[in-house]
Amino acid sequence: MKKIVYTALTIAIVGLAACGGNAQEEARLARKAEMDQKIEEESKVPASERITLDNKGVGPIKNIQLADVIDEEMVQKGMELFKTNCSACHKVEKRFIGPSPKGIMTRRSPEWIMNMILDPKMMTEQDRCAKDLLVEFNGAAMANQNLTEEQARDILEYFRTL
Repeated sequence: MKKIVYTALTIAIVGLAACGGNAQEEARLARKAEMDQKIEEESKVPASERITLDNKGVGPIKNIQLADVIDEEMVQKGMELFKTNCSACHKVEKRFIGPSPKGIMTRRSPEWIMNMILDPKMMTEQDRCAKDLLVEFNGAAMANQNLTEEQARDILEYFRTL
């Protein structure tokens, strides 16, 4: 009799454990389906128009605090750097070889922008939005201009004025 009770109890415990595992698997699959749907919906919006302000990108810049007031000295330096290093591929008022930086601050985080300026190759290898931009702009990879963090920050300040 004890053997029957123990066997029945063991079967019940195994059955409950198996059901719990199925519930966890179903929840995991539901989360995956939700993420897949989100990725599919995002991919319908061109990367240049996509808003990804929560994405900081891949690279050394983890957190930037922007002052409320724009630093005009940095803007001037950034504008000159942009003209010298970026304007062959980027035009402020229109799409060109690369996307226009106009309005970039409403679509990308400051960290993402600086990480893209500092190491575009790593970004296009590891950041989904950067990969999508590369595809959208026909594989025209952004050249690494070997700028310093200070120079990238000056360009970012210039972008704040666009």
